[in-house]
Amino acid sequence: MLAHKIVGTANQMAVIQLETNQCVYADAQSFVWKTGNVTLETRLTTPQNNQAGAPAGAGGLLGKALDVGKRMLAGEGMAFQYFTAQGGSGLVTFAGAIPGELRAIEMDGSVGWLAERGSLIAAESGISFDIQFTGLRTGMRGNEGFVLQKYTGVGTLFIAGAGNFIELNPAKYGGVIQAHTGNVVAFQDSVQYSVERIGGLNAQTAMTAIFGGEGLNLATFRGDGLVLLQSTSIDTLGEALKHVVRGADERSSPLAGLGRLTT
Repeated sequence: MLAHKIVGTANQMAVIQLETNQCVYADAQSFVWKTGNVTLETRLTTPQNNQAGAPAGAGGLLGKALDVGKRMLAGEGMAFQYFTAQGGSGLVTFAGAIPGELRAIEMDGSVGWLAERGSLIAAESGISFDIQFTGLRTGMRGNEGFVLQKYTGVGTLFIAGAGNFIELNPAKYGGVIQAHTGNVVAFQDSVQYSVERIGGLNAQTAMTAIFGGEGLNLATFRGDGLVLLQSTSIDTLGEALKHVVRGADERSSPLAGLGRLTT
């Protein structure tokens, strides 16, 4: 497990202390700063045991293509960056791309985690990155697509989301919880995940779909395990930013003052 400190409020950062030869990997966009004794290596291929400098875990052109394809399908960049401390303790810091919370998940190998696209900040080398397909029906009904990020192994995993997190366990709420599909961040693989229609096709569900913002489908979790939800969905944040940008463009237009001149 990694020694670390999460700092900040509106857009949190993870400051990680690496001991000699300890390694973390991360999406290239999440790196913020490091001390000089922490080396950085950018790889298209996944090295053996996720250790910087190691030969590729899957050799050949096909293996490289699979590594790149998995990362891109999961909403990450084409390459991962690997950070390793040399000659003593070092620091490296990562942050999310949008305002929100950052969470460190300690994994002991007994249960894996599934996360939505683009949620990875960094992971200890003992954690394996993969993808899992949600299935045709779930992918079409959910806003997040057909692919989830999959993490297994032992170590510390850092993920980020928009706004603040709430941690729930369906077992404490009658065995089932449902959420807006855009508010799902991550969940343990002991939980059954699906996207379900919220009711029959009638006037009320049509009203919900058109004016309620949820559409006709909700993310549904069943069983015993942790579910992380974010308070702000990426779609909602994007729409709010578009309104702000559109308003700024209108105010800066040369025609913006004509209404005042004619009154």
